[in-house]
Amino acid sequence: MALTGGIASGKSAVAQLFDNLGVPVLDTDRIARDVVEPGLPAFAEIVTAFGRDVLDASGRLDRRRLRDRVFADPAQRRLLESITHPAIRAELARRSTAAGGAYQIHVIPLLVEGGRSDVYDRVLVVDCPEEQQIERLMARDKSNAEQARSILAAQATREQRLDAADDVIVNTGTLADLEQFVLTLHQNYENLAINA
Repeated sequence: MALTGGIASGKSAVAQLFDNLGVPVLDTDRIARDVVEPGLPAFAEIVTAFGRDVLDASGRLDRRRLRDRVFADPAQRRLLESITHPAIRAELARRSTAAGGAYQIHVIPLLVEGGRSDVYDRVLVVDCPEEQQIERLMARDKSNAEQARSILAAQATREQRLDAADDVIVNTGTLADLEQFVLTLHQNYENLAINA
């Protein structure tokens, strides 16, 4: 199962709830951080493509500086993705094989943008109104409304994500509401896995 949603929609909270139920959860954001560690091939490619000014004082990627740069320039964003996406997919496949389970949740924020929703049997979208995403993003990242809107504009639209969805969690309620949605989906997913 693929889990996706716009930035600050609540994907991490949903993923944690599945993890709490014992479901193997593989988060491509975490994998993306792992594959760009110093000494790995993707790290070297990024430094070659973007220069040493994307590194922090310790010689690691300055993710915020790199993010600001690529969100300001679609060509640079595509270049970064051409380096990181193959490395992320290879590591996701490796970890998925090792994880096992009746079913797994693969958290892929840019699933729709990457044109990969057809790779999965089911797509779960965490959804909320755009204004709520902007408020959450500003609070979480201390960004301003313009920066938040720019990040949203670089992602698939809400409608595009919903079109790709087999299941949708509307994350506008309480944590208890979210827990109930996840529990219901977990039971459904286990039944689908048994009958597959």
